Amino acid sequence: MKSILIALTCLILAACATVRPDFAIFDSAESAIQVAEAAGGDEFAPVEMRFAREKLASAKKGFEKEKYEVSVYLAEESEINAQLAIEKARTAKLRRQVNELRKSNEELEAKLLATYGEENK
Repeated sequence: MKSILIALTCLILAACATVRPDFAIFDSAESAIQVAEAAGGDEFAPVEMRFAREKLASAKKGFEKEKYEVSVYLAEESEINAQLAIEKARTAKLRRQVNELRKSNEELEAKLLATYGEENK
């Protein structure tokens, strides 16, 4: 009976122990932030970039304080915010290109009308 109680206590303590994740969990978030910076995230998605950086910093502090579960969660959120910044930057750049093409088309149409008049419309 005593050996069963000792084994059960050991199992409970083992289940409660927190496993320290590898510090490399932050590499993916840092990489995503760098890609977002290169994509123009600071210009086109400054809020998401700020959130990504802040969450990564908080995740590292949590890791130092041995709050591993929260730290992993914040690192994942940081990566998601960086990815959102990447997509927002890409969208903004494409929107800018579309607007430039629209403006160019309007200018060409105006020249066409000036040259040939309304009958070629």
